[in-house]
Amino acid sequence: MAAMKKVVIATVVAAFSAFIGHAFRKLKAVSLASRELPVKHLNCQYLQNIEYGAEDITVLKDGLAFLSTGLKYPGLPSFSDEPGKMYVLDLLHPKPTPVLLNIKGELDLSSFNPHGISVYVDEADDSVYLFVINHPQHKSQVEIFRYVEEDTLLHLKTIMHPLLHSVNDLVAVGAESFYATNDRYFHNEALTLLITVLSVPLCDVVYYSPEEVKVAASGIQSANGINISPDRRYIYVSDITDHEIDVFERKEGKQLVYIKSVDVGSLCDNIEVDHRTGDVWLGCHPNAMKLSPYNAEDPPGSEVIQIKDILSDSPEVTQEYADDGHVLMGSTVAAPYDGKLLIGSIFHKALYCVLK
Repeated sequence: MAAMKKVVIATVVAAFSAFIGHAFRKLKAVSLASRELPVKHLNCQYLQNIEYGAEDITVLKDGLAFLSTGLKYPGLPSFSDEPGKMYVLDLLHPKPTPVLLNIKGELDLSSFNPHGISVYVDEADDSVYLFVINHPQHKSQVEIFRYVEEDTLLHLKTIMHPLLHSVNDLVAVGAESFYATNDRYFHNEALTLLITVLSVPLCDVVYYSPEEVKVAASGIQSANGINISPDRRYIYVSDITDHEIDVFERKEGKQLVYIKSVDVGSLCDNIEVDHRTGDVWLGCHPNAMKLSPYNAEDPPGSEVIQIKDILSDSPEVTQEYADDGHVLMGSTVAAPYDGKLLIGSIFHKALYCVLK
């Protein structure tokens, strides 16, 4: 009996050790921990006033860009105790400079923690609605603002819903409607790591409107950035831990039908789409293992990837910018406009670059 007990214990210990080894190898593979990134710079300069990251940036057709700054996210570095802020920047100006936006209305600014953003322009009256994911006390909610003056946002509404439980990014499709990504199924870090190791795709995309809220697409490993094609027929979602951009087609009833995935070879965060060409631009983490724990001597790098002809049978995926973290740490977004490029980060700075 004692001998049998020893065999059982030895078997359990061996199985557990094998699982731990597998888990470690899996996490290294997911985070691209062994990846070395050669530097590939553009003609860039730091944006003024952005000292603690610009996690998401989006640009209107007229060159007006909105930036969300100061994100505090569990497990990731943050170098400021101040609440998050929103900025606006005019890319048509000879020297684009971010201007702090004043926020009016009934919103607790002391706990404002902005994450992903999206803009909807009402063609009937040209009203500009800014949608901002907010994580006060690490909760998930969506704030809707109207851009009313050169430096003012008017808070209109806060949206909370059980299906919007871990929202990362969103794309607005109406004055009060949007698609949003949930980047995790469990809020427990250990369980989140476990399903990553086991490759269980539990994340989803949720459609929200005042009339209807539902899961529009599911079976995603870790849904992160989201955006829409210029003709508004297709939705792009970054499955960050699978190193892919998933393409979905919008159908009646707001459901999303999976079309294909495009391999990008990096952990890509937010998605921006060139209004003119339809090209997809991605702010990516070339080695996510360096994000946490943070080491100033070996900082997390930055990478920008462009996808041309994403809907074709042969999309062209190219690296447009790469840095080892000594210029920009932890890039999350790359927003193009007429030969210019804004690159944002989680907690560091932001770049204004010239492509031509």
